[in-house]
Amino acid sequence: MMPDRLDQPIDDYLPQNGNRGYRVSRYELELVYKVASNRLAGRADITAVTTGVRDRFALDLSQALAVSKVFVNGAKPAKFTHQRGKLVITPRQRIPAGGVLALTVQYAGPPRPLRGPWGEVGWEELTDGVLVASQPNGAASWFPCDDHPSSKASYRISITTDSPYYAQANGTLVRKQTKASQTTWVYEQPEPMSTYLATIQIGQYRKQRVDAPRGAVPMQAVLPPRLRAAFEHDFARQPRMMEVFAEKFGPYPFEAYTVVVTDDELEIPIEAQGISVFGANHCDGRRGYERLVAHELAHQWFGNSLTIARWRDIWLHEGFACYAEWIWSEAAGGPSADQLARTAHRNLARLPQDLLLADPGPDHMFDDRVYKRGALTLHALRLTLGDPVFFDLLREWTARYRHASITTEEFTDLAGHYSTRSLRSLWDSWLHARPLPQLPALPAFGATSDTG
Repeated sequence: MMPDRLDQPIDDYLPQNGNRGYRVSRYELELVYKVASNRLAGRADITAVTTGVRDRFALDLSQALAVSKVFVNGAKPAKFTHQRGKLVITPRQRIPAGGVLALTVQYAGPPRPLRGPWGEVGWEELTDGVLVASQPNGAASWFPCDDHPSSKASYRISITTDSPYYAQANGTLVRKQTKASQTTWVYEQPEPMSTYLATIQIGQYRKQRVDAPRGAVPMQAVLPPRLRAAFEHDFARQPRMMEVFAEKFGPYPFEAYTVVVTDDELEIPIEAQGISVFGANHCDGRRGYERLVAHELAHQWFGNSLTIARWRDIWLHEGFACYAEWIWSEAAGGPSADQLARTAHRNLARLPQDLLLADPGPDHMFDDRVYKRGALTLHALRLTLGDPVFFDLLREWTARYRHASITTEEFTDLAGHYSTRSLRSLWDSWLHARPLPQLPALPAFGATSDTG
């Protein structure tokens, strides 16, 4: 048997997150939250399969939450410890490889965001409610989990909170029940989801349907009533945006799409699976943030359905979402993708040339240069392949790896099948070298001419 090393990192970018020895298939969370006192009580039932024989198993969980009970396959463990963000559980008997690992954890405490190199992430109090934004490693701020993007599972999330509040979580609302002064909201998320994409949003919100053509993806908004008029103007073109992206990227990968707008201002919008969260400031009545509406919607394909297996490949999320902004601009009658790409290239050329797109390092994985250079890489590929082939590639990419984990190598390998000549020099210069390459020339007949 291999040595029982719980400290062997899953991902060099976040060496403290993620765990070995099992694969989670489902989380069932029963949560009770008191808004006024910021008090969370939870029970997590986690279904997993072991990948090897081990003495112990670990889950990621914030030290702000105290664990009261743990069960392994219905029995109390030999022991459990909760230190430095790790809940380590020792079963009474070893579980064979490929065996069922059913964990139940009961816990409670005042949830708070986790502080890291990228700021505070996870469960955060708003002026009157809650925002959960966990990228990259904030899921452990509110439930015990295997907190790594490659660990995808189905979810049932039950949240009980004070009745004046609306509670939104991932998936479909399957039950809502009010008793006395509290309401329980139960959501089912059947498609596999990474832990950082799991979310709960609580506020003095109202739900409204977003008008869309018959047969379109169902869309709804959850927002303060005071913002309704601004939202209806600023997000009016979202149904058309959905149509454009479904044409270019393939079918929308989930049952529905929800936009949450908080009553607070937010520095940036945030995506979760099936959900995007915007601040009140993003409803300005002038469509001043429409590019971000496109960006967050695109993440449903690139980030939520197709999720990176390791953080170094973050360009496969952010580069694609940034490029979707340019695709939407072109489709909506604004500057073309080529115009936006060449402007972005000029701006990047003025910045330090010390970033490796395929491995930017943990300090730079959310650097805006990753977003823009990732988008430029896709534009260079588009100019090389031509529009019909390029979008055929994107549609196969999203279909082949739907709800799965992805790597840069898988994308470059697939792209190679769409080219009559080697793409090696393109990948070497854009992904694996630091100096910013030149963009290919726009073909005489316009390779980007049929994106409308």
